Amino acid sequence: MRTRSQTWAQDAYERVKERAKRGDAREYKDMALKFPVLVRQAGLSQALAFVDSRDKEAHKALGDDLARTLGHGGLRDLAEKARKAELLQYLRLTREVLVVAEWYKRFAQALIEG
Repeated sequence: MRTRSQTWAQDAYERVKERAKRGDAREYKDMALKFPVLVRQAGLSQALAFVDSRDKEAHKALGDDLARTLGHGGLRDLAEKARKAELLQYLRLTREVLVVAEWYKRFAQALIEG
């Protein structure tokens, strides 16, 4: 039996591996490295809104990938759930996003050149 973290790590690995083959992988990596810090500094809702507001498709792709790893429909679905969540749900969602974001950060560092 696998833990949630193992399942999330495997999914993140597969998604980053696919993204590494694309031309905008460097921008994807940049956001993957910054996103955990952004969540800690600004909060989950603000971090998700920031990523969604960016004009760079790679940044939105990271948000979509991260949301799908957690079982949500995409970046906007995750952002809406974060905005509507009660305090305890919001805190749990923030912890889960941070765990998954750390996996994306690690795999982006390892798999994406530059």
